[in-house]
Order: sequence, then structure tokens, then C-alpha cells
Amino acid sequence: MSSDAILERMMSFHPKIIDLTMDRVHRLLAAMGNPERHLPPVIHIAGTNGKGSTQAMIRAGLEADGKVTHAYTSPHLAWFHERIRLAGELISEPALTALLDECVAQNGGEEITFFEITTCAAFLAFSRVKADYTLLEVGLGGRLDATNVVDHPALTIITPVSIDHQQYLGETLPEIAFEKAGIIKRGVPVIIGPQDDAGLAVIEARAMKVGAPVLAFGQHWHVHEEHGRLVFQDENGLLDLPLPNLPGPHQIQNAGAALMALRHLGASPAACEAAVTKAFWPARMQRLKTGPLVDLAPGVELWLDGGHNPAGGQAVASTLARMARRPTHLICGMINTKDVRGYMEPLAPVAETLRAVSIPGEKNTLPAEVTCDAARAAGIRATVSGSVAEALSEIAAVEPSARVLICGSLYLAGTVLRENG
Repeated sequence: MSSDAILERMMSFHPKIIDLTMDRVHRLLAAMGNPERHLPPVIHIAGTNGKGSTQAMIRAGLEADGKVTHAYTSPHLAWFHERIRLAGELISEPALTALLDECVAQNGGEEITFFEITTCAAFLAFSRVKADYTLLEVGLGGRLDATNVVDHPALTIITPVSIDHQQYLGETLPEIAFEKAGIIKRGVPVIIGPQDDAGLAVIEARAMKVGAPVLAFGQHWHVHEEHGRLVFQDENGLLDLPLPNLPGPHQIQNAGAALMALRHLGASPAACEAAVTKAFWPARMQRLKTGPLVDLAPGVELWLDGGHNPAGGQAVASTLARMARRPTHLICGMINTKDVRGYMEPLAPVAETLRAVSIPGEKNTLPAEVTCDAARAAGIRATVSGSVAEALSEIAAVEPSARVLICGSLYLAGTVLRENG
């Protein structure tokens, strides 16, 4: 069977897509000989926004120093293989298929969620291939996430925490911060990115309770933009670096957390520069320069972003506001568990129009009409389009040199990346 066929079968192993508990993961890992105990040193990253970008920067820095890294991230955009990077390379189809087969056999027909069993597969892969570090991104929350089985990581990182996934993590910022802080381990340093005061208090309280040394933004390290450069400072001194190649002012704070991690790990100055100049992370204000969609509207400046919560909307709006002035139009599709209006409101001042679409093949898509209504309520001129391609053609017909941002969901971003080659 292909990996796609096995993955599709795995979706039926548990009636719920998300069910936050650790019991099933511990059971399967024990059956496989506890591979999570045999990983290269782990850097565990939680947070609401910025986890993936921070991980990508750390990886770029470590690899510039000649280090070999495993990396685990979710969700994938175009293909599942993106989730598991083995010794610097995306996992191959034969290796993935064999791993999934092994995990299915060891699971023995017991209930387990898709994310849990595929996370176990990643641990099994990482335990069998030599590397210097394992970069591990939390799937959802932290305390009860399937990745939170490593007893003594080398380092933990908590990127900015904001309101998202309330149905699983709690309605208030302190409740959500408590779940994220669950990755903090006794005696293991924790790097804390910029936080609201209420969230920071919860995170620091957890660190104090378990005796984890804290390296917090604004206290132990600082980062800002100055004269078109990134300036980072910690107790070891100052770094004057190029701005991150990942676009957007929010990437300054992500770079700060990554640089703090690299400095803590003893990385070279060249590695720190590589972290901000060589990282790649798709669908985070990614410029699309080739492909069928680009060919459809060759004069349009086409961008793609997968942010989907109010903080993500604010980050996108800040990025657009700093770009050279150009009429900007949005093509937006979202899923039905998000704060749609909260995402839209920061975008109203920077968007000329919005064309709402439903996400193809996604059962939890918000109907385009509902997305359209939310955009209008947020003060954006909005209409409904049948597809991304149709929306892009409509915009190009009226304003052939416009800036167009496809946004609102990682699921939509994945569809676009697949269809655009």
C-alpha cells in the first residue's frame, strides 16, 4: 500500500480527530520499545503562532554549523512527508510506508488518533537515524500533546501565545498558556518569546514550579529592527544581522527566539546569520513566482499565507502595511472552528476587497458565503467566488497589476501549493 492509503486508513482508528490525552501514545511507544527515549537531543517548541518559522530558523542555523537535524512539524501543506524531516531530508516514500506499516501492526487495532500514531512513527524514524538534534513542534497545546513524551529535552521554547483552539485548550489566555507551558521540564531551560502579561505569568509560574531556568524576551534577551537590520542582544553580547528573509515584522520576534536557542546551544556567529537569511517556511507570507496560478494573472504580485487566527491576521496586516504601496486584494477561505471576524478585522485597513472561497475537499470549510459576511462585518468589501483561480481571474480583469494575497487557512494554502505545482 502507498503511504497515502495507509494514512487514509489511520484516520479511522479513532472516532475523534483530536482527543488530548497521553495514554494511547505511551501504550504504542512502549510496544515499539520506547523510541522517544533514544532520540538525538530534543528542542521542543510550543506556542500559538511562530512555532514553524522559529523551528525553520533554528534548523537553518544548526545546519550552517554542520549539524545534522531531524525535524517534526504539523500540519503538512501539500504532502504528508513534509511533517518528517530525517537527517535534513524529507522522509522518502519507501521509508514512510514501512514506518506506517510497522506502527499499524504494533498498534494492534487499538484506538489511537491520526496525529498520535503518526507522531509515534516520527519518533521511531528519528530513533533509528543518527543526528545531532531533533526539532520537535507541538501539534496542539502542549501539556497533553502527543509530542510531549520526551522526559528531558535539551531545550524548550514557547513562542507567542494567543487565543486559538478554545474548544480544546480553554477560553482564556491564562488557560491556553497553562497548556502550552506543559512542555516545560524540570531543570531544562525554557526560552519564552514575547507574551501578554497574563500568559507570561502562567508560563513563568510553571517554570518556577519545576525549576526550569527561564530565558525570557525583554528580560534575558532583546530583539528589534534598527535601520533596516535585526539587532539581538543577550548576556553574551550583541548581534547585528540582516532582517529575516521570512517576510513580516512578526518574524523579528521569531528570529529572536531562534537566535536565543542557537546562542544557548553554542552556535557560531555564521550560524546565527544563516538562521535569519537561509530559513524557508512555506505559506508564511510566501511569494508565488511560478506555476499555473501565476500564469493565470502574470501581472499580479501573488502571495500565500496560512495564518488563521486573530494574531495571524494582525501579523499579515502588519506585513502588508510595510510593503510598497500597491492595491491589495484578498482571496480568503477559512475553516469553521476559527474566530473569523477576529482574523478579518486587522486586515480591513490594508485590503481593497476580499473574495471568499470554500476550501476544496475540506469537510470543515466555512461556506464562502459565511466568510463573505464576516468580511463585510469587519468592514471589507467582499464577494463570493467559486474557486481561487476564478477569484484571481476576477481581480486581474479589473486590476491586472494588483497585489493578491491568498489567506485564511493552512488547508487552503496546501490546496494552492498542490494545484500550483
